[in-house]
Amino acid sequence: MDSFPLLLVGFLVLSCGVIAESDFVVEKSELLGLFDVIDSLVDEPGWAELHPEPCTNTPWPGIECEIGEDEDPHNFHVTSIHIGPDVSSPPCKLSANISDSLHKLPYLKSISIFNCFVTSTVLLSPTLFGSLSSLEHLSLQSNPSLSGQVPPTLGNLSKLRVLTLSQNNLTGEIPQGLGKLKSLAILDLSSNGFTGVVPFGLAQLHLLQKLDLCSNWIHGKIPPEMGKLNRLVLLDLSHNFINDPIPETLSGLEQIQYLIFDSNPINSLIPSFLGSLKSLTSITFSGCGLTGPIPNSLSALNNFTALSLDHNSLNGTIPSNLGYLPNLDQLNLIHNKLSGELPFSMDFINRLGERLDVRGNSGLCTSYNLASNISTYLQTRTCMGKRGMVDNVTCLQPYDLKGKKNKNPSLYNGRTSSFGPYQDTAPLFIVTCFVVLNMFSFL
Repeated sequence: MDSFPLLLVGFLVLSCGVIAESDFVVEKSELLGLFDVIDSLVDEPGWAELHPEPCTNTPWPGIECEIGEDEDPHNFHVTSIHIGPDVSSPPCKLSANISDSLHKLPYLKSISIFNCFVTSTVLLSPTLFGSLSSLEHLSLQSNPSLSGQVPPTLGNLSKLRVLTLSQNNLTGEIPQGLGKLKSLAILDLSSNGFTGVVPFGLAQLHLLQKLDLCSNWIHGKIPPEMGKLNRLVLLDLSHNFINDPIPETLSGLEQIQYLIFDSNPINSLIPSFLGSLKSLTSITFSGCGLTGPIPNSLSALNNFTALSLDHNSLNGTIPSNLGYLPNLDQLNLIHNKLSGELPFSMDFINRLGERLDVRGNSGLCTSYNLASNISTYLQTRTCMGKRGMVDNVTCLQPYDLKGKKNKNPSLYNGRTSSFGPYQDTAPLFIVTCFVVLNMFSFL
């Protein structure tokens, strides 16, 4: 019996809660604004009649609402709009656009529109987002007909934490005003048609963790000020036209884990400071015109999981210490000018399997002990030992049959070093050994 009063109190509290919630409404102007915005986007005639109370009795999966703050405790406000294939199919009508009534939804915190604008050209109005002071997340992604420039007024959204405008058809320069978004943690402008240079104003985004500008037409150099982004985890500038060496100031990227620069005409040495970025897990510099050796300093990156330096002009030997990195799981060095013996153990080679690729380096060779197991896949020749061992056949050294030094070095293609550059005439050399051996059989 003692528990009955408690149960009664609980029932009354729950009942009052249900009753109070039924009294919550969306302000008329805000509701009408939502109807206009949805009608301009989705291909559902009569949407407003089907969802007259979208925050309560007739919800829709792409709409989220919240109860007002202390000064506005009896109203629901629309805080999130999400349009995409996961909500409706097709997600949008052919003539879809973003209604100017968006400004009637001042409590919006999140807008995400995916795969919506695919036929009719849609431009972003300069004033479209200016009044949305509560906006924290704006994602317009995979909309091939979303064109024009990024409105500079986006820089006024002081609470914005995520700005994703990827895989659209946006053009023009990236606005310097985006540097005013002091709360921004993610900026993704990838796969558009942006031109110009990387704005130095982005270096003011001290909370930024992800910066993705890949697959645009950006040229010039990386602003040295970018090294101040000490919370940055991912930097992707791949598939652009960056044509200046990576600035040494990027050594200030203390938290960086992913550096992705492939397909840029950088045409310089690999930056020596990379070995000091202890959080690095992945580096991609494929097709950047890199020259010189692979720095030994990369062997200090114990968190390293992937290194892609393919399609460059790197020379010298492969640092052997790379084979001792405990987490390295992918190493791509194809189509360079590397030479010498492959310095890795069988355990390392077996662990990486096909994720170890050194093809297209004519000067590389594999020791005889490893050749029988891996040379076919890696496409490296077998290194010549001190006794001229090639494929388990001992060939004559540069001496004639009477023990005198051979005066015809052309027979050996001028090579007496185990690590000399690979020549297309190597098969001729092996055939010559075979012929000489057969001469002995007739003596």
